[in-house]
Amino acid sequence: MRKTTFLIPILVIAAVIGLSSMFIVDERQKALVLQFGRVAAVKEEPGLAFKIPLIQEVVRYDDRILSIDVQPLEVTPLDDRRLVVDAFSRYRITDVEQFRQAVGVGGIATAENRLDSILRAETRAVLGSVSSKDILSSDRAALMLRIRNAAIAEARALGVEVIDVRLKATDLPTQNLEATFDRMRAEREREATDERARGNEAAQRVRAQADRTVVELVSDAKREAEIIRGEADAERNLIFAEAYGADPEFFEFYRSLTAYGRAIQGGNSSMVLSPDSDFFNYLKSPDGAGQ
Repeated sequence: MRKTTFLIPILVIAAVIGLSSMFIVDERQKALVLQFGRVAAVKEEPGLAFKIPLIQEVVRYDDRILSIDVQPLEVTPLDDRRLVVDAFSRYRITDVEQFRQAVGVGGIATAENRLDSILRAETRAVLGSVSSKDILSSDRAALMLRIRNAAIAEARALGVEVIDVRLKATDLPTQNLEATFDRMRAEREREATDERARGNEAAQRVRAQADRTVVELVSDAKREAEIIRGEADAERNLIFAEAYGADPEFFEFYRSLTAYGRAIQGGNSSMVLSPDSDFFNYLKSPDGAGQ
């Protein structure tokens, strides 16, 4: 009976010690066995593992891909147009022993604070080396890759691998929106003025060409008209000359009648002539013959 009394507590103590010396490593975790604050063993394979009770302790870290939201920050690209950048990153603990040495008892919270500083610095450096148009264009994927590659080297000292960096939003600061809109309106007005000036210049060229064409056409038409008129006058004179040569007296009579018709027009025409003038030579003759 007395043996049983002593045996049961011993068995209980042995069971407690045995159970406290065992621990399970989850497949989603990595574990460190610490002895007086120093790393005694690294357990990365899932399953049952052992430690020394009371002397050693187990610290577990998540082995999955983790996400961190970077605090919004202002960047100033090359064109001095400030932007507020909101980004996030995905990372994974690759070396738990180095991770423990780097962050100490702070764990994930301390690591994410330091990682946030690294990402903010690299984001500001990369986006500050390009223009805002590059940040807002399709080149932004290449910029995110540059930020990630730069952060990888810095985060390696934490035992962390940066897997990806994404820019969620790139907006203008609220206080700069109105000034930016005014600048955009001014730029559009300037472009519109340039377009109008180019249009007026093109219109002037078209009008000048049209005026030149009109002058050339009118000049050609006048030249052809003068040629035709000259040829007609020559033909008329030739006809008159032939008529005059055939019957000079009739030609003189015809010319006199034409002169009468031009000189005496309307009902109030008056002419003052000498009585012996030859103008009415045919009107004086009783038979209409010239004297």
